[in-house]
Amino acid sequence: MTFSAVISACEKGGEWEKAVQLMRVMQQCKVEPGTITFNSAMSACEKCREWAMALQLFAAMVQSKVECDKVSVSAVISACEKGGEWERALQLFSMIARNELEGSTITSSAVISACERAGEWEKALCVFGDMARDKAE
Repeated sequence: MTFSAVISACEKGGEWEKAVQLMRVMQQCKVEPGTITFNSAMSACEKCREWAMALQLFAAMVQSKVECDKVSVSAVISACEKGGEWERALQLFSMIARNELEGSTITSSAVISACERAGEWEKALCVFGDMARDKAE
């Protein structure tokens, strides 16, 4: 069984702490985590509202130059949304656009939801407008 499979099982079981612990064990064993492994660990954090750890994992992913995909971006933004961190969700969303990382409707919806929960309807409308404009192009 690989680290990725075990971390994915932790994600499905809502065991974010075990997923993060396994990521540390990978480092100690000099095993480089890939996109899927990072995504599973961030998703485990997202499901348990552990936005700060999801952000740490995302930063480690970027620093390690591991390819970020739609799942990566959605997991970290959704973690911020679930943790009530609408400003961080917006910051990440902006960073994604600047760096031309691929977002998705799920990503945009998470940012809109984060803004809505915080009563930031104007910001939610801006994100929605950007989303509509991108689809039109």
